[in-house]
Amino acid sequence: MKQIGILTSGGDCPGLNAAIRGVVRAGESTFDMAFTGFLDGFRGLVQDRSIPLKSPAMSGILTDGGTILGTSRDKPHLMPVGGKVMDMTNAAVETYKKHHLDALVCIGGGGTQKNAYRLQKAGLNIVTLPKTIDNDVALTDVSFGFDTAIGIATEAIDRLHSTAMSHGRIIVVEVMGHRAGWLALGAGIAGGADTILIPEIPYNPKLVAETVVRRHKAGKKFSIVVVAEGATSMDALDALKRLEAAKSNAKSKSAKRKATDALNAYYRQHVSHTVRLTDTLAELTGLESRLTILGHLQRGGTPSAADRVLATRLGTAAAQYMSEGKYGIMVAARGDNAKAVPLEDVAGVKNLVPPTHPWIDSARQVGTCFGD
Repeated sequence: MKQIGILTSGGDCPGLNAAIRGVVRAGESTFDMAFTGFLDGFRGLVQDRSIPLKSPAMSGILTDGGTILGTSRDKPHLMPVGGKVMDMTNAAVETYKKHHLDALVCIGGGGTQKNAYRLQKAGLNIVTLPKTIDNDVALTDVSFGFDTAIGIATEAIDRLHSTAMSHGRIIVVEVMGHRAGWLALGAGIAGGADTILIPEIPYNPKLVAETVVRRHKAGKKFSIVVVAEGATSMDALDALKRLEAAKSNAKSKSAKRKATDALNAYYRQHVSHTVRLTDTLAELTGLESRLTILGHLQRGGTPSAADRVLATRLGTAAAQYMSEGKYGIMVAARGDNAKAVPLEDVAGVKNLVPPTHPWIDSARQVGTCFGD
């Protein structure tokens, strides 16, 4: 009987429990496996905090959001311990050996793929599953959690249309997405947004304002502007490039630390960029402007049917791959099937929106502004 460990890491999202259920039920009933769940991500692995996972405990979790195992953003090689940051990779390896594990399943987004790959290089048999509402994990058609989040964001935009129209306002809607704009792009198209701003396309606030004014003159008294949290104006992008170049070119430790502090200060300031954009649009157009930040609302709640199917499909495929002795892989979605992708090809790679993606082409053709 193969002994398998499972953990969930990074941000929570709908479909995590469905994936755990898929792995455990398929592994137990079809492939003669036993499972141990580690609590709160990689921290639980390092600290050896675990629970047994058996099929009866999987009853009822398919429809639940979040994760029964808990999660964290802790990294084994950079883990806070007693006020210090320490490399706890060896502790993770010892826990793996203590439980006589044949493999460890790590369910998470881009950061999880990188951390899992580090454990693979430390000698562990690793299988990962791609989850994230940002849909930015590379080499998979889609990540589970995305479909649910795009539905939630679209519903919010639908609801904001009525208040925007009633008051003749500009409504700016901030959705999640630091580096990738899939969520803002998809929800913006589905919700009929007039402007969509994503990280992959730097925007000019004046061009956005001109779009709003044109709509107003044409008798359309309101506008919906959907913005990814990581979207950047052209001016801000120039400043970011200068800061990144300064960090890259820094020779001494003090110079590198100073450049890093400046870069971190930029990111802290950028958190409120949608507030500044909302105020700027009000100033440039003379129209009332309001901001709605959807935040963690997009990550919670019951997973959609599509995410339940996807998470179950990838979870059962993971069990099958482990039964065949295939490790060092991410189980990717490929059409209606699953594919074992080398983890080393995934780790550190982002799935970003190409500027010529069909979704962008379609949005432009119906008159959507991207601020460029």
